[in-house]
Amino acid sequence: MAALRSVLHGRLVQALPFTFGSQRFASSFKAADLDIKLNTACKPKPDPSTLLFGKQFSDHMLTINWSEKGGWEAPRIVPFQNLSLHPASSALHYSTELFEGMKAFRGVDNHIRLFRPMLNMERMHRSADRSCLPLFDKGELLECIRKLVEVDQEWVPYSQDASLYIRPTFIGTEPSLGVSRSSEALIFVIVGPVGPYFTTGSFNPVSLLADPAFVRAWKGGVGAYKMGGNYGPTIAVQNEAVKRGCQQVLWLYGEQEEITEVGTMNLFIYWTNEKGERELVTPPLDGIILPGVTRQSLLDLARSWDEFKVTERTMTIKELLGALDAGRVLEVFGAGTACVVCPVGSLLYRGQTYQIPTMQNGPDLAKRFHKDLTDIQYGRKQSEWAPLVA
Repeated sequence: MAALRSVLHGRLVQALPFTFGSQRFASSFKAADLDIKLNTACKPKPDPSTLLFGKQFSDHMLTINWSEKGGWEAPRIVPFQNLSLHPASSALHYSTELFEGMKAFRGVDNHIRLFRPMLNMERMHRSADRSCLPLFDKGELLECIRKLVEVDQEWVPYSQDASLYIRPTFIGTEPSLGVSRSSEALIFVIVGPVGPYFTTGSFNPVSLLADPAFVRAWKGGVGAYKMGGNYGPTIAVQNEAVKRGCQQVLWLYGEQEEITEVGTMNLFIYWTNEKGERELVTPPLDGIILPGVTRQSLLDLARSWDEFKVTERTMTIKELLGALDAGRVLEVFGAGTACVVCPVGSLLYRGQTYQIPTMQNGPDLAKRFHKDLTDIQYGRKQSEWAPLVA
């Protein structure tokens, strides 16, 4: 089992052949030093059926300060409050910022679980290195987050259609306009109850705009890291998609118009390949693609089933449209922490709309993935992927 975990971890990480010179320190903050100040004016909890994504927040937050002079300070859980930042803070000017997206789930047994949280910590650590922000002990940060969820456990919805979203964030806070490595930094973690990510609901198909004029990431860039700078510039393109009658963007790359991601999700295509084999295909982790935790989980599940071919490879829009024309495409869906699995129903490309038969085919595979993942997350199926919080 240890060997298997090592292999699966390697598939997700695919470590870069070099590091970017973040300031490395032998010491890190320690969860054992956590200082907790409880909120004396807790808010009422919302009805889970009314929840939207990312609009409500709990009573507490985690903060951990760092400076080049003093190193890491003791972590603190404090009442939820606004941050106080110098106007010249580097994150506000040069995007020295990164974040993660995780969830906690209240199970059928009333226990609270996380989902593969160390994969988030590993990705956050890589993003910190790429951002020249100070490194930290991944296990210690995870334990601090676990304690925050424990403190705010009543904010984990009593519902199997909702969850507690966890947003670890890391920013450079040095009060200087120089373009250089930040000498001060802050990790903070906020949490809040969430419902479905898409307003269409948790399992309704979305329509995609594929326009090669817009590019999300490129080779040698930072598409493989979860930085805020990868997301802000996509809002205008998302608005353009809505203007053209679509809900999300299918991001293309390069002269061959390679398919990369869909909106903020990883993309999967289930089809009959040219050899007549059933196959699940997703783009490879080649530096453009964000190594999603849900992406890795779907690949791991599919490979454990051993019922069809599972491939990580480059695919072009021309290849996808050819397969659609030949009737070989069965399902297309996105996958991510916020939405879990999201079916795709149509694609607008160069003025022509292509219907994708995802819903006509069940979608059997997307629904199976959704059920298997949520069974683990909500405790209906026991798994080491879902460690207990409380």
